[in-house]
Amino acid sequence: MKRLRGWDAVLLYSETPNVHMHTLKLAIIDLAGLGGARFGVEELRKVIHGRLYKLDPFRYELIDIPFKFHHPMWRENAEVDLEYHVRSCRVDAPGGRRQLDEMVGKLASTPLDRSRPLWEMYLIEGLADGRIAVLGKIHHALADGVASANLLARGMDLQEGPQADRDSYATDPAPTRGELVRSAFADHFRQIRRVPSVMRYTAQGVRRVRESQHKLSPELTRPFTPPPTFMNHMLDETRRFATATVALADVKATAKHLGVTINDMVLSMSAGALRELLLRYDGHADHPLLASVPVSFDFSPDRISGNYFTGVLVGLPVEIEDPLERVRAAHESAAAGKESNTLLGPELVSQWSAYFPPAPAEAMFRWLSAKDGQNKVMNLPISNVPGPRERARVGGALVTGLYSVGPLTAGSGLNITVWSYVDQLNISVLADGKTLEDPHELTDAMVGALVEIRRAAGLCEQLTEVDTALAP
Repeated sequence: MKRLRGWDAVLLYSETPNVHMHTLKLAIIDLAGLGGARFGVEELRKVIHGRLYKLDPFRYELIDIPFKFHHPMWRENAEVDLEYHVRSCRVDAPGGRRQLDEMVGKLASTPLDRSRPLWEMYLIEGLADGRIAVLGKIHHALADGVASANLLARGMDLQEGPQADRDSYATDPAPTRGELVRSAFADHFRQIRRVPSVMRYTAQGVRRVRESQHKLSPELTRPFTPPPTFMNHMLDETRRFATATVALADVKATAKHLGVTINDMVLSMSAGALRELLLRYDGHADHPLLASVPVSFDFSPDRISGNYFTGVLVGLPVEIEDPLERVRAAHESAAAGKESNTLLGPELVSQWSAYFPPAPAEAMFRWLSAKDGQNKVMNLPISNVPGPRERARVGGALVTGLYSVGPLTAGSGLNITVWSYVDQLNISVLADGKTLEDPHELTDAMVGALVEIRRAAGLCEQLTEVDTALAP
């Protein structure tokens, strides 16, 4: 048994009927290398069963504490019913990118069952060119982006050394009510002893901000005034999903030419695309948007669970028409956001979240999710996660593409997540049913924004074709 860390628990408390807190990981798999051998749901269950011993979070079962006296606990070695957790479905003909994205949206529209380990996996058949897809729904309380990438490496033959499978794994008995209450008391006392160090960490951050010679951006010092937009409203329960792929080399070359980072390019592409949609749906784009950009403070390659990140507020310069000026402004805004995060201390929110009382926190998030208005902290989350740099395999079959997207948050009807995979930069967008009828509007606009930036920079407008990716 182990206690959920404060940040993990907050991600659990923030889940409501219309705000689902699972993340999505989508792998496109080419079966051509199997020589005609079948790879169906039973074969996938066999692969997962053989690797459960090293996929620790897949064996975690959520245990609530009586009277919500403390954060819940993970029973670390629970029984796993693979008949339930691993399922199959089929996309409509002709089995292209849009049909797959539509199926993923449907599967994303239902929350995970908290009475079981908090994950599901779907084998999606019917794709063109003899491919299949495997979709993982994993609760955010289990793992952040870095941990999820490491977990994928364990499950997809990406670790060095022999990758032996096992037929069994140890299970632990469920705790008694008395054990839960006693452990809650003990953990509360440990938390109380840590209060002085948390206070010191906070005071040091405040002092660094006061002593800094750099004046922080108004957008970062007033985080409760994001502009109202078409994407900010009370969410419905429907989820819509869209993907696009561009060549990582094109993005790298553009970033190098302009003297910025890949993350700056992702923010610039997002800003250009969102400007297009704001003009289309709101009729104006005259104020920077506020994006929450997750930044990890634990990049350990062995970490496969938990959340060790903070959300850095970055102003998205959607009000700027010139694409190169937009890149420059996004670069400066990202630098200012990182500076403010470093000054305050990247673990500030994470450390204080340990003291959130469960019942009031759940009530607050229920109120926020039912409030018919904009998110008062940000407009949307935008993530950029470095994915695997070498080809992955599942049961011997080659993984030709990897996509990931985080959840929607209360009052924010869009999430943009970008994962790189070998030579690909894979864009994923999640929207609720009210925000966009077709979220491919946004993925198409992001690809268009890259072309626009390259044109303005004097680079070739023709993007490199990624042969291994799904057809547009």
